[in-house]
Amino acid sequence: MLQEVVATRYVTPLREGGSLPGIVEADDLGTYVMKFTGAGQGRKTLVAEVICGGLGRRLGLRVPELVTIQLDPVIGLGEPDQEVQELLKASGGLNLGMDYLPGSIGFDPLAYEMDAAEAGRVVWFDALINNVDRSWRNPNLLVWHGDPWLIDHGATMIWHHNWPGARASAAKPYDASDHVLASFGPDVAAAAAELAPRVTEELLTEIAAEVPDEWLVDEPGFDTTDALRRAHVETLLSRAVDIHERITLGARTTRPSSRAPGWLTEQARPWPHTAKKEPGAGDGSGDGVDGVKDGEK
Repeated sequence: MLQEVVATRYVTPLREGGSLPGIVEADDLGTYVMKFTGAGQGRKTLVAEVICGGLGRRLGLRVPELVTIQLDPVIGLGEPDQEVQELLKASGGLNLGMDYLPGSIGFDPLAYEMDAAEAGRVVWFDALINNVDRSWRNPNLLVWHGDPWLIDHGATMIWHHNWPGARASAAKPYDASDHVLASFGPDVAAAAAELAPRVTEELLTEIAAEVPDEWLVDEPGFDTTDALRRAHVETLLSRAVDIHERITLGARTTRPSSRAPGWLTEQARPWPHTAKKEPGAGDGSGDGVDGVKDGEK
């Protein structure tokens, strides 16, 4: 299970994304980038962070360590920003934290090199989880101590926003043409040979068990949280078998607008929202706009 800590001080908001994550200090003396249950993208963003972040770490990719963070809304009473106050008040209880990487900078493919093998592992992983938000426009890669770190996996597994259509959604190809690492000639075949055998039912079950029950309850079509966890496991397990055969690397697009899907852009509106509701089947709740430029480690 993920380590649970208690937030002791809210340091500062990170305003690069629609969910308004913030840097917090905790009772373990750690500093974390905190993502909130009360943010507009909803708790499914946190579910995606736990599953995909946990999977990435177990596959040997550099992903900041995750914790759950207990938040007492009273911590926001001293905040002068009304927007931050409202978010903290709406997020009492269990939230998600990612280890803060002090001094990290955003990855620029024009300034940094990456070999084809490592690029292939990242592209294959993003294809597996259907990450729509690691493009050259918004890399969601940080360079820390000279190494690239993968951050912000809230806009992944888009099928879990519409479980009735999950099988068809998960069977679709993955277009990596605009992936930030596409220019490094990613060797996805080698990555698949190395990583796919490691994506086992046992591994995915272990990772899914780390998602708190309270972020999984009341999902339409599922009687129990364990049944919902099982759906996550089965979808990723089937996708791992042949996703490398469905990765396309075409010409990079040049239009400046975001390629994020409508369900994401509609949800990534500024806080506060007029009404807070949990996303149900077919609703959009992906994050993916924060980046560890957001401060994540």
